Amino acid sequence: MQKKNIHFLTQAAMIAAIYVVLTFVANAFGLASYAVQVRFSEALTILPVFTAAGIPGLFIGCLISNILTGCAIPDIIFGSLATLIGALGTRRLRSNRFLAVLPPIAANAVIVPLVLKYAYGLEPLWFSFLTVTAGEIISCGILGLLLALALHKYRKQIFGN
Repeated sequence: MQKKNIHFLTQAAMIAAIYVVLTFVANAFGLASYAVQVRFSEALTILPVFTAAGIPGLFIGCLISNILTGCAIPDIIFGSLATLIGALGTRRLRSNRFLAVLPPIAANAVIVPLVLKYAYGLEPLWFSFLTVTAGEIISCGILGLLLALALHKYRKQIFGN
């Protein structure tokens, strides 16, 4: 039992760390914040398909990323919660990879534009809905599915299930 818990915590910590690193890479190119967001780290939202450790890993990774990149408090809270909601939905839909990418896209498409408006005063709201949704489709939908395809063959060796 203890070995299983250590394995779970290790996976979650590694996912969080990779999320933070990928967010910093996107941030270096100006792609991780504000209206136009293509966070490479959001491709990792497919990981709950393979392991439940992806849920806390993604949430903590997003939380740390938002703190370290200097996001406003509402963004830290609600942006991280959007990732958590997306990860939970992905886990629920894990039997179908193609549907599993939809919860993080939907959660971020709804929550993040509202955060951008009320935390940063970014207008117009419809433009944020459009750009955030497009960025999530690229990150979660396209990059996430590519990641799932690459990991599928080695899922037992990597995730142990």
